[in-house]
Amino acid sequence: MERIIMYSDGGSRGNPGPAALGVFIETLDKRFGEFLGVKTNNEAEYAAIAAGLRKIKATIGKEKAKRSHIECRMDSELACRQLNHVYKIENAKLQPLFFEVWNLMLDFGQVSFSHIPREQNAVADAEANKAMDEAKSRAAQKNLF
Repeated sequence: MERIIMYSDGGSRGNPGPAALGVFIETLDKRFGEFLGVKTNNEAEYAAIAAGLRKIKATIGKEKAKRSHIECRMDSELACRQLNHVYKIENAKLQPLFFEVWNLMLDFGQVSFSHIPREQNAVADAEANKAMDEAKSRAAQKNLF
């Protein structure tokens, strides 16, 4: 089974506030960020995991996905523990996000979730911050005209 390592991060400036996701798929040398609008930090974390899994499947294809082990690394202890069934999901807004990730997992041979220190997640974090900065810049430019 081919192993693919993915780092994900979600962040918001304010909680809730302007939010974005960042993903670094190390094995495939792909990285991206996406502005999400106003979300909580935890909503952004789940959005990042889902976006990363969708990108992997789109990149490698359905057949190869079924033969792949996706190792999801994140600095969100909450999301990691919820996805590993250690913590219950008590926040109603996170339940559909959890199920979205859970359904995406069915596309792969195996998916695992690991909590890592923030400093080991620098690339995904930078992508999320870049997406938030670009959205802020676009909003500022619109207000000038």
